[in-house]
Amino acid sequence: MTAINHTKYAILGLLITGCRSGYSIKQLIDKSLNHFWKVSYGQIYPTLKQLVDEGYATVKQTPQDGKPDKKEYEITQEGKLALQDWLQAPVKDIPTEKNELLLKLFFGTEQTNSVILNQLAQYLKKLKERYTTYLSIEQMITENLLAHSGSTFWIITLDYGKRTTQAAIDWCEVTIEKLKNVQEEKE
Repeated sequence: MTAINHTKYAILGLLITGCRSGYSIKQLIDKSLNHFWKVSYGQIYPTLKQLVDEGYATVKQTPQDGKPDKKEYEITQEGKLALQDWLQAPVKDIPTEKNELLLKLFFGTEQTNSVILNQLAQYLKKLKERYTTYLSIEQMITENLLAHSGSTFWIITLDYGKRTTQAAIDWCEVTIEKLKNVQEEKE
């Protein structure tokens, strides 16, 4: 069974929002999707070519002085139907998170508690920075984009990120305390 290329559907969805170039798609990904769906430049352009080859998008090239031709993409009716089919299909799996910190903690007996505590402190700092970023995005949506038809869904998606990040912050703080208590018991 062939794996579904979800990035293809992410890019189809972005074409509907009005993004027309690989560059504008990457910019929007970096500001929004990247918090839960990583896509690199190296994936965008081959996926756009694939969408054109499959008839899901068209491309128009505009000459530019002293630069390569500008390619602008537009979703086709077939692309809209493919996106709708994908959107309506049930979610098949809960994704497995790859988390380097958890992998290191699993083998925690092979390192000192001070190293682990330092890693947890750094991780906690990054989680708090991420949460602050989410709050900034939420403020930007509520102040500038609330009238947009997608704003409710953006806020719902953002809420998931805020809640999972807060849960990770809570877990991290509890874990740090547990390891500090274990360290004190050993001393």
